[in-house]
Amino acid sequence: MTSTTDADPTAPDGYGELRAQLATLTTEAFRPELAEIDRLGTLEIARIMNGEDQSVPAAVGARLPEIAAAIDSTAERMARGGRLIYAGAGTAGRLGVLDASECPPTFNTDPSEVVGLIAGGPTAMVKAVEGAEDSKELAAADLDALDLTADDTVVGISASGRTPYAIGAVEHARRKGALTIGLSCNADSALGAAAEHGIEVVVGPELLTGSTRLKAGTAQKLVLNMLSTITMIRLGKTYGNLMVDVRASNEKLRARSRRIVSLATGASDEEIEAALAATDGEVKNAILTILGQVDGPTAASLLTASDGHLRAALAAAPRTT
Repeated sequence: MTSTTDADPTAPDGYGELRAQLATLTTEAFRPELAEIDRLGTLEIARIMNGEDQSVPAAVGARLPEIAAAIDSTAERMARGGRLIYAGAGTAGRLGVLDASECPPTFNTDPSEVVGLIAGGPTAMVKAVEGAEDSKELAAADLDALDLTADDTVVGISASGRTPYAIGAVEHARRKGALTIGLSCNADSALGAAAEHGIEVVVGPELLTGSTRLKAGTAQKLVLNMLSTITMIRLGKTYGNLMVDVRASNEKLRARSRRIVSLATGASDEEIEAALAATDGEVKNAILTILGQVDGPTAASLLTASDGHLRAALAAAPRTT
């Protein structure tokens, strides 16, 4: 059997150089101790896999200073009207699209504020698009279609840190003056070097050689959770740990909206219903009418003046004695 580490850069198949490059990546490393994992019982495989997964949070934890710095820079730009744009291929691209799609219902953002780009477009969410991840030019074109500005933040996502689409997105965004973040799972990656903020979460070789939808995918999901969630906290989309900008688009979220107002205010059901009716169902505004003792239009004005930060709006509310 030929080892993946024996790749010959001069191989006639045309992929020798790429094979040699992949052989140097931690995420692609072969683990001999797991070479007969298919002979084990299902429970034992599950235990091994669970043990592997437990190392991921620690790897993310080691990169918290870099993550925090990237979040602060992102929030600063978004406060000026910029957007958060994810760009990746395959699993990494799908994770970006997933995180972006969760922001409107969770934080009441417009779909244009947090955007997920995947190499090959929407079709690539469910089916591989041949060659799409290998094109830096495609990434530049996708960003140009969004009319990229200097207030935007572009996050290139790639487990290997060498995916041309992700690197191309970061390089193009940097030329446009946008903030750039490179999220990968290999040290000293090309993506990290290309970005203003490099976040390299090294989780080690995968259970299945090169299957970066496993530990690397989990690590990327955890970091993306932080990027979007903490940025939204910084932008005033929460009040304490309550999602006060939640969009009540279904019965579950309507029930959650009432519970959030109750937890924030301690008001009776009747007061909550009246407050939501007076504010067209806007949770943050309803809380402000109750705690600030103001009417719906005043609550809206106070929140506009405070850039949507509920605590600041409450402090500015003209309380009656």
